[in-house]
Amino acid sequence: MTIIPPDPDFTALRVALARLRGERGWTFDELAERTGLSRRTLIDLEHGRTAGNLTTWHALAHAFAVPLERLLATLCEGHPAPGVAPA
Repeated sequence: MTIIPPDPDFTALRVALARLRGERGWTFDELAERTGLSRRTLIDLEHGRTAGNLTTWHALAHAFAVPLERLLATLCEGHPAPGVAPA
């Protein structure tokens, strides 16, 4: 039997990125300086034009001082995370 996982919620991840940036009052330029990522990459991430890669999200987690797993957990919003039994 094949089990197909639910689609990741990239919208929730984009919203989390925007919220974290907004909470700190950082511009795209400031976040770019803190992460080493380009301003264009950050804009594209926040506006949903790219999903990024693990290296990108790792840099963002460090800049925001949040665990990577907490940041990426937003991908499972709206469905149970892996290893969590549905209620």
